[in-house]
Amino acid sequence: MKALDFSLPDQNGEVHKLSDYRGQFVVLYFYPKDDTPGCTVEACSFRDNQEVFKKNGIVILGVSKDTVASHKKFAQKHNLRFTIFSDVEKKVIKKYEAWGAKKFLGKTYEGTLRKTYLIDKEGNIVKIYEKVNPLTHSAEILKDKEDIKTKLE
Repeated sequence: MKALDFSLPDQNGEVHKLSDYRGQFVVLYFYPKDDTPGCTVEACSFRDNQEVFKKNGIVILGVSKDTVASHKKFAQKHNLRFTIFSDVEKKVIKKYEAWGAKKFLGKTYEGTLRKTYLIDKEGNIVKIYEKVNPLTHSAEILKDKEDIKTKLE
């Protein structure tokens, strides 16, 4: 299945398209909110493994409904050196089915789901991660990328 193309501003206000990354593997990850505990753990795990991702030809792209200014502050505070897209209108979040019912303290509400897509060099979705553990997600993706590479060889 082809990944749906989109254009969104990053933490510096520069607009990118997903198709700009064609020719590289892409981790497109959706997360609920900047600078919250789980989202920070996940982002910092990607940051800490960024060189390994780079060596494996994988680009990391985050998406949340936070503003460009919020993303900039989050990226600076945690030294995040990858692109974080601002989707304030939730158009891309909804396109990628990363918006839905969540539960917290017994209450149900709508929000951004923690969901990730692994996209190959041709722009095809090769894996969807529905249940993401922020602590182990980075390692899980790297392992899956190796499994995919082995199958292709």
